[in-house]
Amino acid sequence: MAPKPETLTSYSSSSTDQTSTDSSTLDPIVQILKIFPYSFLRLPRLRLKLPSFTLPSPMTVYSLVLLTYFMVVSGIIYDVIVEPPGIGSTQDRHTGSVKPVVFLPGRVNGQYIIEGLSSGFMFILGGIGIVLLDLAMDKNRARTVKVSYASAGVASVVISYLMSMLFIRIKIPAYLQ
Repeated sequence: MAPKPETLTSYSSSSTDQTSTDSSTLDPIVQILKIFPYSFLRLPRLRLKLPSFTLPSPMTVYSLVLLTYFMVVSGIIYDVIVEPPGIGSTQDRHTGSVKPVVFLPGRVNGQYIIEGLSSGFMFILGGIGIVLLDLAMDKNRARTVKVSYASAGVASVVISYLMSMLFIRIKIPAYLQ
């Protein structure tokens, strides 16, 4: 196969200039000047102990992840930035009495602090239920323990789902009708 003819362009001339500057670093005098000042220096003998870090236990990691998930889902960042009240209140039209309100009705992008915490707790309860269902599938556990894990897991998931749907119905009355 015949070699391709090379055309001289500004790009090819700049690349040849660049390779010529790179080859100047291979100069033996430059190499000697890089090595010579450091040839008579010696590292000090330090007796430093490196710190040893132990890995945290799996339950510690799981607890930290679960706590972080709870804080994110509960809207802690929203609560810090917007500073909503902990609980709201409304006045009854007929009696004139003031009643506490936990959910901020009609606003999907707003919440009271208790509303966020209770919703976050329901999400965590559902997640723990799924973990319990996974533990119930372990073949090395006794049958009674597996039944207990499975029943607690199913109950947690069902309660979490039903309460979350109730929260949505309270929050947006015309959503699921």
